[in-house]
Amino acid sequence: MRGRIEQEQLEYRILSPLAAHAADSRGRRVPEAKHAIRTDFQRDRDRIIHAKSFRRLMHKTQVFLSPEGDHYRTRLTHTLEVAQISRTIARALQLNEDLTEAIALGHDLGHTPFGHTGEKILDQIHPGGFHHNEQSLRVVDALEQHNGRRGLNLTAEVRDGILGHTGPHIPVTLEGQIVRISDRVAYINHDIDDAVRSGVITEGQLPKDCVRMLGKDHRTRIDTLVKDLIASSDGADRISQSAEIAESMDALRTFMFRHVYYNDQVKKASDLERTEEIVQGLYAYYLANPAQMPPEYRDIAAQDGATEAAKDYVAGMTDRYAAIRFDALQDR
Repeated sequence: MRGRIEQEQLEYRILSPLAAHAADSRGRRVPEAKHAIRTDFQRDRDRIIHAKSFRRLMHKTQVFLSPEGDHYRTRLTHTLEVAQISRTIARALQLNEDLTEAIALGHDLGHTPFGHTGEKILDQIHPGGFHHNEQSLRVVDALEQHNGRRGLNLTAEVRDGILGHTGPHIPVTLEGQIVRISDRVAYINHDIDDAVRSGVITEGQLPKDCVRMLGKDHRTRIDTLVKDLIASSDGADRISQSAEIAESMDALRTFMFRHVYYNDQVKKASDLERTEEIVQGLYAYYLANPAQMPPEYRDIAAQDGATEAAKDYVAGMTDRYAAIRFDALQDR
């Protein structure tokens, strides 16, 4: 049997000196006894997969607010694609796949219902604003439960990577930096795929310079981007893209914002109005009536305040549950 100690020793033999090694982790906020078989990063991955917030991702919007069809991405399928891309890069660079996977699986746990539309609304109405990367860290630190305590008590490296997958903070580990870029690689390309499937755009509308540089289809573009990341980062102390590829990916992202993310077919005015009504209505109601939230959120209200509890409860809802709860309130 290869137990934890043997696995930790194996990491020293096969991983790059630049990799994060489980045995050298900066540890957990609350010290725990080591597991006999799994490394600390493996345990973090497993805790995330078994978390309720992870399961809820399957019913949270990625881009389309009201998709008609079963093949559009959800926040969960996006997360799995990020994990797959990240692990491929980590393995090729001889970095720590377990750490990379844990960060990737946990990076969007704090995302709101209704995608970035819901996030924008909460950011406008919640004191101090709302950022899903910060909320993802709050989910694993305070909202999920493990062994009867608040929080999953994850390692510092996983927490750092979750916080730094977007926003100004750059992850300390190369594994976290892989997830940060892989997140963009995944969502730009799968959002193109969904937009083409829906008829919002055609492959022929994509910027020709980007197509020449990255490829003409979903598979080829991801392959190009992944290979470039590996080649540009091999042996380096940071994860990066070549200048030409980074420029093309940024141009493709700009195209998506102009033609897809703000497209009336993707976010219909009626859907946007209902989303705003639901998120604002739920937040206002539970802020004024914290006793109507489930027991764990009532506890949060008592400890952290009603504003935090209302934000946590609404942000954690799935699209359909938020709509059901809001409609139920209207029927009273």
